[in-house]
Amino acid sequence: GPVIEASYRRFLALFDAALCTRPFILGDRPGAADFGVYGQLTQLALFDPTPAALALAEAPRCVAWVDRMEDLSGLEPEDTDWISADPLPAPQRALLGEVGRVHAPFLLANAAAIAGGAEQVECSIDGKPWRQAPFPYQAKCLAALRGQYAALAGAERRAVDAALAGTGCEVLFAS
Repeated sequence: GPVIEASYRRFLALFDAALCTRPFILGDRPGAADFGVYGQLTQLALFDPTPAALALAEAPRCVAWVDRMEDLSGLEPEDTDWISADPLPAPQRALLGEVGRVHAPFLLANAAAIAGGAEQVECSIDGKPWRQAPFPYQAKCLAALRGQYAALAGAERRAVDAALAGTGCEVLFAS
């Protein structure tokens, strides 16, 4: 629908901008974020004709990135390949902002629907009503994220909080 297409277009533009600064989301090596995005973009940018044509027309760098992720042979990652999160660069903050705008409200509503045994997830995404069947796996993913966040202490927790502040993603970890 229109909500998903608008988010896909925004994501492609934001991701393209991030790829202008670094070859991967968080630096010069792939991380968990890259593999998560890769899992989605392989379908959208390579196989499904409509979103693939959109990606090629609007963000060919993203399509090339999917191809690069397909074969990372020869890449020798170093611990120094990560960007500094203090402060998190604008392109990465913008990507988190899109996640906070679209995915965070769904994750919270989905977890509540699963916990309450509801047959429908109902929430507002990007200011528009959204309804769909709940996804148990995504509730499990949110629980895993919350578990990893809870395990952070001191400076690590403060760094994550600072990176997420104002992105909309911080609501995923609110008490």
